[in-house]
This record gives sequence, structure tokens and C-alpha cells, in this order.
Amino acid sequence: MIRNMDLTALRSFVTVADTGKVTAAATRLNLTQSAVSMQLKRLEDMLGQPLLDRAGRGVALTSQGEQLLSYARRMVALNDEAWSRLTHSEFEGELILGVPHDIVYPHAPEVLQRFAREFPRVKITLDSSYTTRLKERLAKGEADLILTTEACDTTGGETLVTSQMVWVGAPGGSAWRSRPLRLAYERACIFRGPVQARLDQAGIPWEMAVESDSTRSVEASVSADLAIHSSIAAAIPEYFETIPHSGALPALPSIAINMYLGDGPNRPLIEKLAQVVREAYGAHRVAIAAE
Repeated sequence: MIRNMDLTALRSFVTVADTGKVTAAATRLNLTQSAVSMQLKRLEDMLGQPLLDRAGRGVALTSQGEQLLSYARRMVALNDEAWSRLTHSEFEGELILGVPHDIVYPHAPEVLQRFAREFPRVKITLDSSYTTRLKERLAKGEADLILTTEACDTTGGETLVTSQMVWVGAPGGSAWRSRPLRLAYERACIFRGPVQARLDQAGIPWEMAVESDSTRSVEASVSADLAIHSSIAAAIPEYFETIPHSGALPALPSIAINMYLGDGPNRPLIEKLAQVVREAYGAHRVAIAAE
């Protein structure tokens, strides 16, 4: 006898696997937590297999769940592709999404992938640059939607999330102990001013040991323990670590990740992209709150 798997339940299963939490998955799917839980239970009952290990604070896949996940991703993706081609043919063209270097991960790849899947006739290009340059490009009509990292009291954009800025350096490094304190920053980085001001207020001498237009140059210098840097706590690269300075360095301000939308004939499509971005950051906020 042929049995049909519940595509809605499969979508919930994939989303829980991606987010690691039922609450975060429910937010992304615009469902209640109980609805997602019931769908997962129904899927397990249908297959007669445990798919999720709920023993920890989050959820993890069982061996059966890992096996199903590959099939589920393909089934959901094929469904979305067919739906998009048949129902979203009016959306065509090209969009440029601007994102600062330091917050490309973890959300930008997910946003690009989901938007391309839902609107396959639209070409979407990622422009990774500095906040000041991205705002200039948006004003000139050279970008359609941008994300920025700015002071929390900045007006004009839609704040998606706020995050503490922290000191970062090489794992196990000691550059943070040197005086004058050796800093590494891009010339256009908006974090430089607030960082220098906090050091001046604390009476800590500093020098700009590495100043470059290249993010990679700064990353390499910090990773080599030649200088230190600052980063948004929610987006610290894996090759850096938060410096355990125990108060020897001043606290840094919180930073807002804001979203700005362009105007023009593409506005309806830009709104679609904005909603995908909101949902990606919304799921992130719920996951943090649940931890």
C-alpha cells in the first residue's frame, strides 16, 4: 500500500533540524509551538520511528532523523520550486542585498538560499561592504535592501536585533595585555571611534598597529596575536575568541543590526526579501531567549 508523507510535517521537521529548537522553528513557520510539536509527533507515528532526541535543552536528531532529513530537504525544496514557478511568475528581475562583512554569517546564506528558492526568476546578488558605503549605495539606488551595524540610537532603519560589542583576539593570545594596546581595524570601520573613545576614557594608551582597507588583513593580524579587534557578540568568527580580560579593558557599547529598504519599481519584491530577513533574525532572537 502506497503511503503519502505529510509535507507540512516534513517542513516543520526540517525547520526544527535547522534551528535546533521547536520554539525557533515555530516562529519561522508562523505557527504555535504546540502545532509544530503535534506535526513532529504525527510524523514519528506515521513512520514508526523516533526522529528527535528531546532529552537535552534543545532537540537533536536520532539516527533515523538524520536519515530522513536528506529526503525531507529535497521534498520540501521540490515542492517550493514547483509552487514558485507556478505562482510567482510575476516576480522577475534582480535585487542587490548589502550586508556588512562582520554579519554575513550566520544569516545571509540562509536568506539568499530561501529567497532564491521561493523566487527562482529573481537574481539576487550579495554586496558585502562597510555600513557607511552600503548606506551611500542605497541612497544612490545601487542597492535594494541593506543591513547595517550602527549605534542603538540611530534612527531611520528597522532594528532587527541588538548585540553587545566585545573585545576579540587570537585564541589564547596575549596581545590585549600590551601597552600601548595594539589595535587592528579597517579604515572605514564605524567601530573604531567608539572603541578609541572608551579606551581614552579608561586612560588606556593605544596605537593603531594595523590599518587596512582589507578585512582579511585585519583578521590575519589579529589571528596572529599581533593586535586585537572588536566584534559583535552574535557574530564572532571561529578564528577569534572573546578576550577574558576580567575588566582590564573597558566595556564596549551595544550595536544595532538595522535594515533599510530602497524605493522604486522593485519595492514589492524588496518587501518580500525584507520579510525573509525578518524571519531569519526573528528565529535567532527566539533561540537566544529559549537558551
